[in-house]
Amino acid sequence: MEFISNCTAAAISKAAKALKDGHLVAFPTETVYGLGADATNKNSVSQVYVVKGRPTDHPLIVHISSINQISKWATDIPDYALKLARDFWPGPMTLILKRSDLAKDFITGGQDNVGLRVPNQPLALALLVEFDSLGGQGVAAPSANRFGAVSPTTSLAVSEELEKYLGSNDLILDGGSCHIGIESTIINCTGVIPTILRPGAITNEMVENSIGSKIDLNTPDSGIKTSGLLDKHYSPKARVRLNMLAEPGEGFIAMASISTPAGAIRLASPRNNQEFARVLYEALRDGDRFNLDEVKVILPEGGVLFEAINDRMMKSSFRTEHY
Repeated sequence: MEFISNCTAAAISKAAKALKDGHLVAFPTETVYGLGADATNKNSVSQVYVVKGRPTDHPLIVHISSINQISKWATDIPDYALKLARDFWPGPMTLILKRSDLAKDFITGGQDNVGLRVPNQPLALALLVEFDSLGGQGVAAPSANRFGAVSPTTSLAVSEELEKYLGSNDLILDGGSCHIGIESTIINCTGVIPTILRPGAITNEMVENSIGSKIDLNTPDSGIKTSGLLDKHYSPKARVRLNMLAEPGEGFIAMASISTPAGAIRLASPRNNQEFARVLYEALRDGDRFNLDEVKVILPEGGVLFEAINDRMMKSSFRTEHY
């Protein structure tokens, strides 16, 4: 495994060639770091599942360089999906569409749909464009962490978690900290109207404003499998408990306006919801670096990104004994 901290044009070219040659490349997006493989190479994609310890029936999101590639991977694309793509790509939005013949079972988990996204991060886009120039058609890239664990928002977090699983020819590209820090909004576009399967920075209101109509927020379970839908996910080693003050020796994450309880270990003090999302995962990882048993998190009280933050923390704190 090679760690590249100076991502020059030559480094991006090297990474694109590594993908084309069947190796894995971890790279930053605006949401979290992804673990990339040639989305048309069954052996490479299989290695992603091995490195992550991910069940093979869990589909992967295909990252493409522009909206112009959407028809390569999808068919029967609704007009509203194209409207969403024009409004929010590049950006933190994944569209679930009916798959074309290019999207094989090893990408879709055997489903008849495929997830597509155009990331809004300069290094990621440069890598995808360079990969295109080599004849690549898309990069499958789930988050660059072990399955069910906290998504990485820095290259160091990728290295700490995956270094022992990556091969000697695999690469990690250092692009700094991710700007958003919460995974993309996933929107099911296989029906008459879109449905948000996983909340993110693209909100219900933004989708409704884009397509000019309301979304049915009470749509029954579509049966679609996609990233981040399990009850327990995004979990550090420490137990996460919500909306409780920390005891001495426990980790504590809350808005800066909330004082640190005596003896607690402050892991993050964000000033607004955007900062809360951006620092959350790294703060949870810090809790594990400090070998903490418990981390208490006081959630924001509504506002932008609240649904996404709440979704991630509910899954992070999930325990079967609660039910």
